[in-house]
Amino acid sequence: MGFNVPIRLGSSIGLMMPAHRLRQLANVVNLSTPLGLMVAVASRTTLSRGPRGLLIAAGYGWKLPHAGAFTLGNVILYRAPHGVAGSNPVLLGHEERHSTQYAYCLGLPFLAFYGIAAGWSMLRSGNPASNNFFERQAGLAAGGYIDKDHHRQGNTAGKGNEAS
Repeated sequence: MGFNVPIRLGSSIGLMMPAHRLRQLANVVNLSTPLGLMVAVASRTTLSRGPRGLLIAAGYGWKLPHAGAFTLGNVILYRAPHGVAGSNPVLLGHEERHSTQYAYCLGLPFLAFYGIAAGWSMLRSGNPASNNFFERQAGLAAGGYIDKDHHRQGNTAGKGNEAS
């Protein structure tokens, strides 16, 4: 039984820098990109090549996770349809940073590390992103998150408030 998943090849892929090729190779070897491809195929997304060795999987429709986009290795899965998915450069950059995080966490262990970081963030701030190391490193605003942990602390010397 095979899956009929169309793969669209974009014309504006461009050349990859050595660091992008290394990330691509690392995420294949560490099995995070193959997992991403399996999820993309099983969820019947439309795959296309993105910039810098990334793969865009458009039309993800499973209930979990709730995010509009998420990353497994070098595969970025979007709920948006083909043509819209991957078109926001800010969100794409955020998800690309998660792709790099998979590489330096040696692949699938990233999922456990991310879960621990999300749990820590829930305990500290009441949401899974504000104090999540991985989301902060990828850029909270770029991922569509609000920094709910951002607050002002008063100075007892009466010198005013300073953003922390």
